[in-house]
Amino acid sequence: MSGPKKSLLWETIETIAVALILTLVIRHFIVESFVVRGSSMEPTLHDGQRLLVSKFSFRFFEPERGDIIIFRSPIDPRDDLIKRVIAVPGEKIEVARGQAYVQGQPLAEPYISSPDNSMVLPLVVPEGKLFVMGDNRPNSEDSRFFGFIPQTSIKGKAVVVWWPPTEFHLLR
Repeated sequence: MSGPKKSLLWETIETIAVALILTLVIRHFIVESFVVRGSSMEPTLHDGQRLLVSKFSFRFFEPERGDIIIFRSPIDPRDDLIKRVIAVPGEKIEVARGQAYVQGQPLAEPYISSPDNSMVLPLVVPEGKLFVMGDNRPNSEDSRFFGFIPQTSIKGKAVVVWWPPTEFHLLR
């Protein structure tokens, strides 16, 4: 092979290689797609929805109360979970009769589907950890079950529901 055919083949190989490298860099450092599994975040998120997850948000900013995050499960690190940050390091968290209290004040949570009767004795969130809960409290295994999660286990912040297209929206 010579001339134009060789150059066309080489350009095709270069284009594919660059596309693969860009895809890997973007997916590893910038944004990744995530599929919601289960009902623990209803009514905010539903089983089967696809989200875009910002993987760089927490390189520049600390997680905040209300952020929806994806993190490695403390029970099975091969599994990823999605929950809402309820309390950050240094805050006192308590759950009584299903109502979350942070720093002794009831947390306004218009996003929960229904409260439950769970209880968590007052605890202070340690440095480098977070207290997370699902929005569907009766059907969520979260920090009430497995305790604080290390911030190092966070994979990213959910920012957009992109599938199905009829449910496309930005997340707070």
